[in-house]
Amino acid sequence: MRILFTTVAVLAVIAIASLALWPRIARAETVKEGDLAPLFTTQMVVGDQVVPVSLAELRGKKVVLYFYPKDDTPGCTKEACAFRDDYTRFEASGITVLGASIDGADSHKAFIAKYKIPFGLLLDEEKKIATAYGAANGIPILGLNKRITYVIGEDGRIAKMYPNVDPTTHANQILKDVGADQAAPPAAVPSPAASH
Repeated sequence: MRILFTTVAVLAVIAIASLALWPRIARAETVKEGDLAPLFTTQMVVGDQVVPVSLAELRGKKVVLYFYPKDDTPGCTKEACAFRDDYTRFEASGITVLGASIDGADSHKAFIAKYKIPFGLLLDEEKKIATAYGAANGIPILGLNKRITYVIGEDGRIAKMYPNVDPTTHANQILKDVGADQAAPPAAVPSPAASH
């Protein structure tokens, strides 16, 4: 009985130590502001289509690359919808928005359709992009990305990093930080008197 208790205690200590150390081992180094953004080539889901995308081909444009844990979960939905709601302002400023999680194409398609998301969601099931940016295994037990965002400048360098994200206000904060927070002037609506 004593041997059994000792064995269980040793295994418990090993399990606890593994869980405590694993997040440090499993996570890659976070990319810092001023660093060259790690290049990637992958597929992304836009609407119901899967199309190729390469960060190198986006050189010369500002890119918002945001990592999130999982499609169709409360915080991730709020964040995606905030980007959706401000998307015309990102577009008007020439900023490309890309989301990234470990979800597959079918999950992304359903998420996009359900919430009418107008921007691309990267396919990164093997976590290669997330690992390169230090976003992989942010939720270690589940193996999901942490919520972190990078603004990549036209020169291909990290212009801004957001390690602590409030999903509901994040998109608007980025617009302010890049100077694109001015709402477009409303279209002129002819007065009824002018049309007579």
